Amino acid sequence: MNNVALITGASSGIGLEFARIHAAKGGDLVLTARRQSRLEELEAELEQQHGITVIIITKDLSLPGAAEELYLELRDKNIKVDYLINNAGFGGHGFFHERDWEKDKAMINLNIMALTALTRLILPDMILRNSGRILNVASGAGFLPGPLQAVYYATKAFVVSFSEAIASELSDTDITVTALCPGATATEFAQGADLEDSRYFKSRAASAKDVATYGYNAMLRGKVIAVPGVKLKFLMNVVLRILPRRLVTKISRAAMEKA
Repeated sequence: MNNVALITGASSGIGLEFARIHAAKGGDLVLTARRQSRLEELEAELEQQHGITVIIITKDLSLPGAAEELYLELRDKNIKVDYLINNAGFGGHGFFHERDWEKDKAMINLNIMALTALTRLILPDMILRNSGRILNVASGAGFLPGPLQAVYYATKAFVVSFSEAIASELSDTDITVTALCPGATATEFAQGADLEDSRYFKSRAASAKDVATYGYNAMLRGKVIAVPGVKLKFLMNVVLRILPRRLVTKISRAAMEKA
């Protein structure tokens, strides 16, 4: 296999579009997600259209130890990862003290632990070769508090901070780290997070293809923080810097409330 991208959460949404983009460029793929039938459909599509090799590994990365299991499977198959795209993640709406704690633990395991573990396991191989690119899908949510999605926003804040930190640590190498920070995107995320009726998702949603294209290109350029969209950039770089934190929190909560 050549020019291999490992993409987590590849069965739908942004992850699926990442797979299509990489395959169109002639790169081989390792795709992982929970839904095997969808992965098999994507495998057939990409191999037929682009003549590349696709390996699918069905895995629920929210389970403790799943990331380590995935890495061992890659090692046993002697697969070297050139592009690590940590895309898998989910959110959940509601007051923190009322939400199912098991679901929030699974969210932390997937959004933080699996992403961090895969990066820690795969990065040493990249350092030995002095080449590789890491793309962590964070969120615009990583820049502000998120009432009614407290754990999700906090996990994405971790992803942003973690990505910036290791990008600095790797600045004297040929390895890059990018945190993609999109706003509302038209994927299955809103449905899974019970946010379809929220003001935020009713007012705006970018296409998964556009977000994935922007993020993939930002990764190739080695951009550390990648925020798609002029309006979202202005919000992150200007508005959030000048408004009082208390007001930012109120606005954030209003966006997550059901319309």
